[in-house]
Amino acid sequence: MDLFPFKKKREFFTAEQQQRIVEAIKKAEKNTSGEVRIFIEGKCKYVDPVDRAKEIFFNLKMENTKDRNAVLLYLALDDHQLALFADEGIYQRLGAEYWNKEVKKIISAFTKDDYTGGICLVIEDLGEALQVEFPYERSDKNELPDEIIFGH
Repeated sequence: MDLFPFKKKREFFTAEQQQRIVEAIKKAEKNTSGEVRIFIEGKCKYVDPVDRAKEIFFNLKMENTKDRNAVLLYLALDDHQLALFADEGIYQRLGAEYWNKEVKKIISAFTKDDYTGGICLVIEDLGEALQVEFPYERSDKNELPDEIIFGH
C-alpha cells in the first residue's frame, strides 16, 4: 500500500536527456542481437549495487534473451552507486577487465557532472562490444524494451 499516492514520481533527467539515452540504446542494439537496459533510482537498498543490479536484472527477466546477451546499467543517483550487470553469454566473452574499464569510464564522466554523456558513452561501448560478439542476424528481434526504467 502506497502511503503517499499523491507524491509525484521524481524526474532524474529532462525529457531531452531521456530521449538521448533511449536513442543511444536503439543505436547500440541496431547491429547486434544483444540487449541493453537502464534502471535508475535514487537510493540503493543494498550495500553492494551489484546485488541490486542482479535483483533487477532477474526481476525484469533479462536472462530470458535467446543468446543470454543482455546488459543492465544500474544507477542509484542519490547514493552515487552504479553497476553493470551482464548475462553470462556476454560477461564471459568480454571478461572482468572490460566491465571494470566501462565502470571507470562512466564514473569519470559522472565526476564531471556529465551523467547523460557518461551513460551514452557506456551504451555506445556496449553496442560495439555486443556487435562484435553477437552480430545482428536477419532473424533477430528486439527482445526487451528500449526505454529507461525508473525506480523510486
